[in-house]
Amino acid sequence: MVAVLRSVIRGVGAHLPKRIVSNEDLSKIVDTSDAWIQERSGIANRHIADETEKTSDLGAAAAKQALVRAGIDPIDIDLIVCATATPDRTFPATAVRIQSMLGVTKGAAFDVQAVCSGFVYALAIADNFLKTGQSKRALVIGAETFSRILDWSDRSTCVLFGDGAGAVVLEAQPQHGTRNDRGILATRLRSDGRYEDLLYVDGGAGSTKTVGHLRMNGREVFRHAIQKISGVIEETLVETGYAADEIDLFIPHQANKRILDGIAKKLGVAPEKIVMTLHKHGNTSAASIPLALNEAFEAHRVKEGSLILMEAMGGGFTWGAVLARW
Repeated sequence: MVAVLRSVIRGVGAHLPKRIVSNEDLSKIVDTSDAWIQERSGIANRHIADETEKTSDLGAAAAKQALVRAGIDPIDIDLIVCATATPDRTFPATAVRIQSMLGVTKGAAFDVQAVCSGFVYALAIADNFLKTGQSKRALVIGAETFSRILDWSDRSTCVLFGDGAGAVVLEAQPQHGTRNDRGILATRLRSDGRYEDLLYVDGGAGSTKTVGHLRMNGREVFRHAIQKISGVIEETLVETGYAADEIDLFIPHQANKRILDGIAKKLGVAPEKIVMTLHKHGNTSAASIPLALNEAFEAHRVKEGSLILMEAMGGGFTWGAVLARW
């Protein structure tokens, strides 16, 4: 008996700018070193968009690959949700620009702004559209050009971030309504605006009339991250009845190796189950989870039936988790 509609992941794709900037490259423009950066973050390289590449370009390229792998024509997509904190323009949404680039002419397209938690938020939103029958197939994209909002004289932030995009195709499919279903099994979203001044951009159309630069109190962000992310993951597992050791792949937001190790240790997730890409990509904000998912897919670490846990925390603070079966 069919009991529910689930949002099943049909395909995944990614796109990274060609230009790679190493820690050694950064040491030539700011007072830092490869050892300093790797010790504090685990990052060795990051991809940086050139002047001709926009967030929509990266997002559209990732979406095209996801569609090809899903075997779905763009004309069959009726929802596009793009998670980004670095849109092409103040408006219209980057999602509608991607919609036009893909040739999609039906349904809805809009952006979600939850910074590093953006992809988790976007998945949860798309899931609600699909499982209630309002949409049939969705593109969920995380795309960022964070290099555009960095202060390249601030060594505490400019060394951490990079550019890129990832995407998944979701399709509403009938399932039995059990924890063994394929698709998204549970989502949990949280925010607490009391902490907005710990991680923010010091500009905006409604305040300074400028784009501004990223500012972060790294020590405080680190202190909150492990506790808040671990808490929302535990809630997600309780809802579905799974234990941490039943997770096949742990795909976290790629912010800081010490944070990822701390969360895995607190939850009891085996190190070999963690997908880690930040050494190659840096922190790509909303793009980091789909980029890591794509890497796991290409490395054949994702198989039909794999239980995948995704989580993130970003400025706001925002944070959340998604549990899905491939």
